[in-house]
Amino acid sequence: MIHATAQIDPTAKIGANVSIGAYSVVGADVEIGDGTVIGPHVVIEGPTRIGRDNRIAQFASIGGDPQDKKWRGERTELVIGDRNLIREFVTINRGTGDGGGVTRIGDDNWLLAYVHIAHDCQIGNHVVFSNYSALAGHVEIGDWVIISGYAGVHQFGKVGAHAFIAMGCLVGSDVPPFLMMANEQHGRPRGINSEGLKRRGFESPRIAAIKRAYRTLYMAGLSLPEAREQLAQLAQDSADVRAMLDFIDRSERALAR
Repeated sequence: MIHATAQIDPTAKIGANVSIGAYSVVGADVEIGDGTVIGPHVVIEGPTRIGRDNRIAQFASIGGDPQDKKWRGERTELVIGDRNLIREFVTINRGTGDGGGVTRIGDDNWLLAYVHIAHDCQIGNHVVFSNYSALAGHVEIGDWVIISGYAGVHQFGKVGAHAFIAMGCLVGSDVPPFLMMANEQHGRPRGINSEGLKRRGFESPRIAAIKRAYRTLYMAGLSLPEAREQLAQLAQDSADVRAMLDFIDRSERALAR
């Protein structure tokens, strides 16, 4: 299961039924979970923890040093969950000491070719990163987000669960859950991700409540404090609106409006 030309550090921990292709390099302080398949010419640097049943394609670079001038060689980590697909030329960097020390990727995510995940990013589950999309440092991505090709998120940005970022969209503000962002360059809210929500089993009353919240936040001409007051009322009958309100309260950058 491990090609004769692969270089495996003696301290690396390799699980059962792991496959490692030709000329791949697995460095010190790396753990690879059972059933994971690693293609040829992959480089995995530690400290990195990779879970079970992941698929990592050729020429990916996993667990490299953070691309941050503030990093001074302190011990930091990359933690990857289970059943992720990581395609060709994907780069994922470890965290930094000032940023919490860990870059973390959850379960069941798709990272297509040439995706970049920078230091200290926190990625949820079931996220799709299309080709050439990229995250700057310290970005948080919620569950079920789709980031289309050539899109990017500014450092320290947050994208809430079930949001959709359209192709080529550059996101410089925090994106609440369920929103769809699109524009030629700097992304702006363009409604909610209705189609994605339907595909994930959201019933009509749930989607209607989210639409009411969107109209309150983006179409009613209210200031953010005024919109927040009305959202608080809507949130009493909708856990999804409550999630949007919680996201707004946690936002550290300007909210996308």
